[in-house]
Amino acid sequence: MKIKTTVSPRWALFCGWALRKLGWKSESGPMPDKKAIVLGVPHTSIWDFLICYLFYTQYGKVAHIMVKKEFFFWPLRGLLRACGAVPVDRQSPGATVRSLIRAMEATDEFHLAIAIEGTRKATKRWKSGFHMIARETGSEVYIGYYDWGKKRISVGEHFPLSDDPKADLQRIYDHYRPMGLEGKHKDGYIVP
Repeated sequence: MKIKTTVSPRWALFCGWALRKLGWKSESGPMPDKKAIVLGVPHTSIWDFLICYLFYTQYGKVAHIMVKKEFFFWPLRGLLRACGAVPVDRQSPGATVRSLIRAMEATDEFHLAIAIEGTRKATKRWKSGFHMIARETGSEVYIGYYDWGKKRISVGEHFPLSDDPKADLQRIYDHYRPMGLEGKHKDGYIVP
């Protein structure tokens, strides 16, 4: 299966225009690395996908996302694939991670956007699967954000990983805590 990594210049221009019309400000460009993972916070609404899609696509790039396999039915299947969605089986997280690693290894360029919270509801424990994916594929990690309160979005800063996923998660919490980000649904976001 050929993995889509770019979009047409006209579509990229339209996405940038649409993002600005919705009142959003881009505070960075795309990730410069060939293989990279951006953590997206806070994830409180399905609308986060639209804003993130417009943001990343305006640069002519595709940021792949994980979507529950149950959404891959006709006519959504084609649309989701065109938007860079990768089907995942939430009943088998290990298989999901392995399939993402295979997809990333099968191409020279692959950008993956992950909602590290793992759900649109407030949660006290974020997911660390990104750590294994990054380590296995040699991908760089960025700690991105989309702030519904100030309507600003960015891939954020480069985040070097250590060999300790738990310690890295704590450093990620410490990074996000003082940022004062707001989700579309304010009660759906807490930093552990």
